[in-house]
Amino acid sequence: MKKYDVAAYVWPSYTGDELRTRMFWPQGIGEWETVQEMQPRFPGHKWPRKPLWGYVNEADPYVMEGQIAAAADHGVNVFIYDWYWYENRPFLEQCLNDGYLKARNNDRVKFYLMWANHTATTMWDRRISKLNKTIWDGAVDRKTFDEIIVQRTIEKYFSHPSYYKIDGKPVYMLFDFENLVRGLGGVEEALEALQYFRDETVKAGFPGLELHAGIRSAKYRARMLDEKTSILDFINRANLDGVTVYNFHDYTTALQKEKKGMTFEEVLDATEKEWKLIEETVKAPLYPHMSVGWDANPRYPGYNPKMCTDSTPENFQKGLEMTRAYVDSHPEMKAPLITVNSWNEWTEGSYLEPDDLYGYGYLEAVKKVFLDEY
Repeated sequence: MKKYDVAAYVWPSYTGDELRTRMFWPQGIGEWETVQEMQPRFPGHKWPRKPLWGYVNEADPYVMEGQIAAAADHGVNVFIYDWYWYENRPFLEQCLNDGYLKARNNDRVKFYLMWANHTATTMWDRRISKLNKTIWDGAVDRKTFDEIIVQRTIEKYFSHPSYYKIDGKPVYMLFDFENLVRGLGGVEEALEALQYFRDETVKAGFPGLELHAGIRSAKYRARMLDEKTSILDFINRANLDGVTVYNFHDYTTALQKEKKGMTFEEVLDATEKEWKLIEETVKAPLYPHMSVGWDANPRYPGYNPKMCTDSTPENFQKGLEMTRAYVDSHPEMKAPLITVNSWNEWTEGSYLEPDDLYGYGYLEAVKKVFLDEY
């Protein structure tokens, strides 16, 4: 039976160990506080929801041992950790460092980093989320890039035996191109910095760096970084080794302009069109993505109509079958990698962790598609 690398994003906010999160979630249990407070926004809205495993601290290695076992047993064999650097120090790193890396069974699920270099705003505080005010800037200068993004990452993470690699090359993912270029001082400077990252990875004894990126929507890729360079231009000039998506919301927003939501069927149709567009315009190979859903209402005090209306395990399974078919039809891919949003984006309505609504339904969907024989 063919093996697939099913990589689920991890949003490391479900811990009270990061003191700076108390401004958003003063109870000291991380974003579980937002999950607990969520009430339905309209009749039939499938909230509130509760985690079957409880409001656990995901920076606890014993908690993570159970989660790793459940992930591996259901076909999720890679975690992509959202990784942050704000105010010249790490943010929300405890779930990775103290939870996953200290778990005794972390050899069962590999991991790699996605530098979530977006600017932090009041979005995480549901009381004032609509203000969208900046709290911490996600851009970094070249000195910080060299010392932290490159050297610290290579030394602290790439050498770990569970770090996910393709052809021996550690995989590293970028999130925000605008902040990357702005912080480093321009397009050419950013391209030079990425080459430095590649060179330093080789110097550290690896055969190279497998540099990936989340490329979001066509509208996003059309944004200009300077007078002559769009994000799409930059993506292609950077000679990325792979591209994917963080959440299907990035390229389905257009479906929501004239109505109050989108169906999963519409999402899958938009996904196929997006894959075709990426293949036609992006030089790097596409690693297909599927999301569990989209409903960010928990992060807002009122109703936000932009949501996927029928994110059931059955519909999610159809999406996973699409990603598997894509990989099977592209034998030239260097790895059978599929990204999934996500392991635990509860407040965006896109999580694999079991809840009181569908139980283990989403994880069972992964197992049916990638582990069970048809």
